[in-house]
Amino acid sequence: MPKQKVQILLNKGVTKLGKRGDLVEVAPGYARNFLIPQGIATVATPGIIRQVEQRRAKEQEQILAIRQEAESRKTALQTVGRFTIRKQVGEKDAIFGTVTTQEVADLVKANAGLDIDKRGITLPEISKTGFYQAEIKLHPEVSATIEIQVAPL
Repeated sequence: MPKQKVQILLNKGVTKLGKRGDLVEVAPGYARNFLIPQGIATVATPGIIRQVEQRRAKEQEQILAIRQEAESRKTALQTVGRFTIRKQVGEKDAIFGTVTTQEVADLVKANAGLDIDKRGITLPEISKTGFYQAEIKLHPEVSATIEIQVAPL
């Protein structure tokens, strides 16, 4: 005889079972004797299942909207093209100090009007004047590459 399962909605995250708001199937005894009395889960009725599906659909729409926003920001960055940072220069075009991710974030905000998190910027080692490629992570699935020109003051 196959083992029966009962569908429940988790009110709290449970290790190895699921996170809050997930519909999961568990053994009837586990649900009846532990999850439901502890307030960790509720029995999944057709109405609750419909609500969960609607919430998931809204979450998918929000995720898609955030990704589209990141794509438009990528297009805006690529439209600007090249960003120029001015630094004090010594012998053989060596710059004093280094170009930081905060400087790049400020530069993008000033020129393109976009707020970029400095933690999402990946810079190469910049020690001389010249042209460099920087990668900006706008979304887990969307990255933009910009060109930075380091020029003397």
